[in-house]
Amino acid sequence: MLLAVSLLAACNNPKSDEPQKKGSSGKTLELMIVADKDVYRGETKELIDSLFARPQIGLPVPEKMFDIVNIPVSSYKNTEMFRNHRNIIYCDVNPNNPDKVYMHIDEYAAPQVVFDFAVKDQASLRDMLRKYEHHILDQIYRAEHRRVIKAFKGMENFKVNEAIRQQFGFGLMFSNEFAIAKQRDDFAWVRKEAKDFGIGVLIDVFAYENQSAFDEQHILDRLDTIMKRHVPGSADSSYAGIERRRDAHGDYLAPIQLRKVDFDSLYCIETRGCWRTFGDFMGGPFVSYTILSPNQKKVIMLTGYVYCPRNKPWTKRDLLMQVESICWSLKF
Repeated sequence: MLLAVSLLAACNNPKSDEPQKKGSSGKTLELMIVADKDVYRGETKELIDSLFARPQIGLPVPEKMFDIVNIPVSSYKNTEMFRNHRNIIYCDVNPNNPDKVYMHIDEYAAPQVVFDFAVKDQASLRDMLRKYEHHILDQIYRAEHRRVIKAFKGMENFKVNEAIRQQFGFGLMFSNEFAIAKQRDDFAWVRKEAKDFGIGVLIDVFAYENQSAFDEQHILDRLDTIMKRHVPGSADSSYAGIERRRDAHGDYLAPIQLRKVDFDSLYCIETRGCWRTFGDFMGGPFVSYTILSPNQKKVIMLTGYVYCPRNKPWTKRDLLMQVESICWSLKF
């Protein structure tokens, strides 16, 4: 993370003594591309769509990573509402520009991230978008996490959050719409059951013995075990588990992605995929974080899941962001 930030020309971070910023606008996982029509077209538009509007990994039905909206430069400069948007990529194409990109955190509103590309031509813009793709995605997701956590803090469930803190020695931010479904010495299940969907977080803590705890096979087997043990289905003898069936070529029917992420400087493997019930017909997406504790004695596995049979008025992508953000609210 430090390396990625140092490569950027500037990084403006919010300071505690600054006046309170306005709340940022925009829908969940909405990305504003500030670019004139002669820029946001052809190869450049195709690249932006391929980087930020491609299908998100781990969803049973394809959904775009971000909903992209395009605003001309003049409208952005003259309209405060646009400048207060949560996620912004500003494309300033001018032959006199230095070919640099600037990252601004909470520049006009909070939480917010703005990437300002000051480039000489469209070819340079495309090159820099490719170069900083992963850093842009990470920072936008962090801003989304902060937005959800801020909203949940405004309606915090003190009883649930304190119970988790007493049980495990760390905190997570749940809103008052969540309730504890199950607690054991090393496990807890916190969920929200609504009319059209169900979401929740599984908390599993175990002793760290060696690096194999972060291997793909171990993570998937562990997830299967805790789901089978603690998460029953609606039909008799049914239970939840990871969707690991394969096709004739040996590929997963539902893609599974594992990657190392910087979880507030803690070692962490993120896992995305789909879960299903064995002996029943339920299923949906999940995201899991396998984290090494600061004292390196424990492994914390936080798994957020979504059950949403219909995508309207809710989307699985947006609901998954809620439980993902709860996982990222972890505080020791």
